[in-house]
Amino acid sequence: MFSPLRERNYRLWAASDIVSVGGTWMQVLGLNWLVLSATGSATAMGVIVMLQSLPVLLLGSWGGALADRLPARPVLVISQVIRALLSLGLLAATVAGADALWPIYAVALLSGVISSIEGPALGRFGSALVPRESLAPALALGSVLGSGGRILGMALGGVLVGMSGPGVLFAINAASFGVVVIALAMMRPAEMYPLARARAGSADAGVMAGLRYLATQPVVLVTLALAFVIGSLGRNYQVTMAAMVAGPLEGGAGGYGITSTVFAVGAVVGGLLLASTGKATHTVLVAAGAVISVLQLLSAVAPNLLTFSMLILPIAAGAVIFDTVVSTRIQLDTREDMRGRVLASLGLISSMAGIVGAPVLGWLCDVLGARGALGLAGAVTTVAALAGALVLARAKGVPVPVLRTVRRVVLRRIPAAPSITTAVIPTDAVVPAQPLLTAAAVVAAPAGALIPPTPGRRPLSAAAVVPAPHGAPPHHGSTHPAPNRPGSSARPAVVAHAAAQQAEQATGRRRTLLSLGTGRRGRTVSEGTEQRASFR
Repeated sequence: MFSPLRERNYRLWAASDIVSVGGTWMQVLGLNWLVLSATGSATAMGVIVMLQSLPVLLLGSWGGALADRLPARPVLVISQVIRALLSLGLLAATVAGADALWPIYAVALLSGVISSIEGPALGRFGSALVPRESLAPALALGSVLGSGGRILGMALGGVLVGMSGPGVLFAINAASFGVVVIALAMMRPAEMYPLARARAGSADAGVMAGLRYLATQPVVLVTLALAFVIGSLGRNYQVTMAAMVAGPLEGGAGGYGITSTVFAVGAVVGGLLLASTGKATHTVLVAAGAVISVLQLLSAVAPNLLTFSMLILPIAAGAVIFDTVVSTRIQLDTREDMRGRVLASLGLISSMAGIVGAPVLGWLCDVLGARGALGLAGAVTTVAALAGALVLARAKGVPVPVLRTVRRVVLRRIPAAPSITTAVIPTDAVVPAQPLLTAAAVVAAPAGALIPPTPGRRPLSAAAVVPAPHGAPPHHGSTHPAPNRPGSSARPAVVAHAAAQQAEQATGRRRTLLSLGTGRRGRTVSEGTEQRASFR
């Protein structure tokens, strides 16, 4: 389970990551408090989320191309320093007591620009800290640490924001980025597992080259499609959980707090489970997607809050497993010099899933109710998971028993056409094994070239049936030139009669089954001894 922690560089990164994630969620809480206190509007918070996501949608592909060309560690150091400065800017705006929201909007927009470049670089750098076989446990442990940092940051931030205001949270977040910079400086480059980088100026270094490469990877495309469908309709639990608890289950604020805590615990359990097994195969990917989809479908008919919470726990665990395996497969199934651009595509898909899925689920909750929305979304994602399993099996060349059965049933209903490619030659009219002449040679040979050898004549060689080059005298393959003299004519009836006569004179009668034009093996039987001959 903890094999990635054997790497010193990964230990430094994991320790700094939990501090940074905790500080980030403290800043999120402080920012929400600041905006809601100043405006009392949830729309303002929606604008901030949009400003943070928009640059990722617009610039993510270019950020991936830069990540494939530039060394990751300097890029991360610069991004962490800029983020620390942005947090200090929020602190300054809070201390100054400015009522305008434009500094907050500006910080949100700049944070989105940094994320569009930093995200792919983070993915490449994380996979360079551990060997390839430890990538899945490393990502799973990172998910566990992220969940732990989120819980710690929200809990500590909730206490501090009431005591001293949001400014302290911004200061703590700025200091957390400093911890990441120190950890990056302490890492040993000689102990890393560097990835191949795209050469600047080469044909494979641009954004379009990454898109063309992605278009030729059907397995990766299916993985991204599953991530979008399940992410949009099955991963926006903040919408569906709130609708279920506040609506049919009548749990109130306390019930929503319980389900949120259960979801956080399930996320940690899922990360630990994946880290312990280390299996990040496509089978695990499809199975996790199908399980959480079916459980979501069942949660729509949960009779009470306890049953709903019991279903939320494995849903959260499966969601973490699904997300982690998607990220792992995206990295393992792509070329190293294309990895940053493919990770940028994954970030784009994740952002689109949130932007599209949350409003759609909210609309479904208003139209169909919370139970109807959960049931319909669970049914759609279940079908998507099953379809993804079939398409992945087809793309990887893995036989699917169900498809074989369906194909066999369909073929039985179609009448078979008569075959004309196989002919069985009667045993009394078979040409002897020496020489062996196929039907194609009989047709192509010049007139008079197929007279079989007599007891006093040398057997006809294979070269005798090959057409002579243009302008060259034909080769007769016999020491008696008179019968094969050019211009002499040998009728087909004579050839067939001579062949039958030679077959009757051969001692130890031989019987051969030829499959003409198919390249199959014929079977030769001579006086109780079986031999195999290959005919082309």
